[in-house]
Amino acid sequence: MILTNDPGRLALTAACVLGYGLVCLLPYLRVRRKRQAAAAAKAAAARNPGWIVAYASQTGNAEELARQTADTLGLAGIAVRLAELGELTAAELQGAERALFLVSTYGEGDAPDAAAAFAGRLMGGAVPLKQLHYAVLALGDRSYSQYCGFGRGLDQWLQEQGAQSLFERIEVDRSAPAALAAWRQQLSHLAGTSDAPDWSAPAFDGWLLAERRLLNPASVGAPLYHIELQAPTDAPLNWQSGDLVQIAAPGDPARAREYSIASIPQDGRVHLVVRLHLHADGSCGMASGWLCRQADIGDTVQMRLRQHKRFRLEGNAGRPLILIGNGSGIAGLRGHLKARALAGQARNWLLFGERNAEHDAIYGEELEAWQRAGLLPRLNLAYSRDEPRSYVQDQLSAHADELRLWVDDGAAIYVCGSLDGMAAGVDKALETILGRAALDALAASSRYRRDVY
Repeated sequence: MILTNDPGRLALTAACVLGYGLVCLLPYLRVRRKRQAAAAAKAAAARNPGWIVAYASQTGNAEELARQTADTLGLAGIAVRLAELGELTAAELQGAERALFLVSTYGEGDAPDAAAAFAGRLMGGAVPLKQLHYAVLALGDRSYSQYCGFGRGLDQWLQEQGAQSLFERIEVDRSAPAALAAWRQQLSHLAGTSDAPDWSAPAFDGWLLAERRLLNPASVGAPLYHIELQAPTDAPLNWQSGDLVQIAAPGDPARAREYSIASIPQDGRVHLVVRLHLHADGSCGMASGWLCRQADIGDTVQMRLRQHKRFRLEGNAGRPLILIGNGSGIAGLRGHLKARALAGQARNWLLFGERNAEHDAIYGEELEAWQRAGLLPRLNLAYSRDEPRSYVQDQLSAHADELRLWVDDGAAIYVCGSLDGMAAGVDKALETILGRAALDALAASSRYRRDVY
């Protein structure tokens, strides 16, 4: 090696090194600038896309359809923002050119829980939307008097704000295939594509009716049955607590009925709690009559699992849990208690109502066993036909101070059971105890979840 102190030679060497470095650096800088520009453009499109696909969902149907809608637009190269309706602000709606709304109706014309704040915050006032072109897919159930009530109300409000409809509102009765096909066809026209992905629901599988027992013998209420279904040999047991099943009764296969799952995969079977529905003439409901009386043990039941993300534990799995319900609503609550017991999560409080302590102590021995094991430290039962008469909402009021402490400690509240009476009474009691603003905040943060019917 030759060493030199010649300043000229050193300068030349330095210049060569610097030049080589620039040759290597400049392509890297160009690539980085392109990536930064692309990221900035993507972020700008996300902040103000040409299209918004917004959903309001209680059991997950509208959310799933919204995701499929956004995917179809995305395949056509259209920038889309997928959002829950309750997340949208007036400014975001006023900045959008096109919006597709896929919304369910809850109960008798109400908005789903997560959209209640939107309905109160925006739909109660004026928001000029003359620049907006929109369409509405309204999901509902014709057995309710206010069929598609929230979807119709949203459509009317948008028109009153000056928004222009891309096509007439499409109403869907219990996921009717013809209505969904009409929406998909309109979407294909908007996206300029005819190769939209298949939206068909998963096929039903044949599950075996493995066990059935009456849970409330001699009750003054309608019979309530514990039912166990065994999976086909090739069907994965991959549900979570809070999920649902859809069952197609042989007498009416076009209307699959939904039931909360009362078990976890580790039980090896799907457990249901089914109330036998009796009509005024003494006849049984199509699905409940088949499951509770007509089907024999060993018969095949056409069933499929369905995710119910709005009632899963998910981000609340590590929180204290307040479970509230009545009647067949014990199914969804039992599933959560089983999941919590398996995970060793012991901070659980169950408030449950039925008619009579002597005949309606649903899963009483199981609840007592969880109490002895320290997995259910608080249990409050309310019986509406015993003296003194008590309802679930009365138990909440009687333990208001304790409930505030649990909520302050981060607890999540899950409600499962009848919409009329119980759910409304519980919501009112919680509003009185916590305040409406606090209760709405819990719903917005997914700490107040309901599966009521």
